Amino acid sequence: MRSTNILGTTYRFTNNFDLPTDRPLIIVTNHQSMYDIPPLIWYMRKHHPKFVSKKELGKGIPSVSFNLVHGGSVLIDRNDGKSALMEIGKLGSYIEEHKRSAVIFPEGTRSRDGHPKPFKPMGLKMLLKKAPSALIVPISINNSWKLVRFGQFPMGLGAKVRLEVQQPLENTGNLDELITQIEASVVSGINSFK
Repeated sequence: MRSTNILGTTYRFTNNFDLPTDRPLIIVTNHQSMYDIPPLIWYMRKHHPKFVSKKELGKGIPSVSFNLVHGGSVLIDRNDGKSALMEIGKLGSYIEEHKRSAVIFPEGTRSRDGHPKPFKPMGLKMLLKKAPSALIVPISINNSWKLVRFGQFPMGLGAKVRLEVQQPLENTGNLDELITQIEASVVSGINSFK
């Protein structure tokens, strides 16, 4: 994160809620670029976040790949839905048992222009089933897409990356209604910063 400050990038994390450390969390957020991930790790570090990530990130990226493979995150094959759901289910069981947090990007892929994509609910639904005591923490991310608007090079200058924690939600058991509520909460904070 700090190396991007050279480009004029700033980060602001807004959390007006007291998030517990003695119960699991399911962090649900939109996805704009790979630069969403370091701030989530840093600002949510006391909750030990584990990520649902595509398997391609499990090799070839110094430090990142090692941490994904050995740090408790799950690497899923997006072309094999059954296997992906099983892996996500294992992560849900893990956070339920160890009181950790799982981060999922239900859009399934990054938004290249900051506009949210519709949620693909199956992975999130599996997490909610396997970690029923988890508090759901919606987070809205803005402007990280501006760092990669031209691709990896040149990087965008002066991006004001903003992460905002929305009202946490309890798992009511009505998963379809809950997922609709989570999506509306995440989307409500997107593009609210300039």
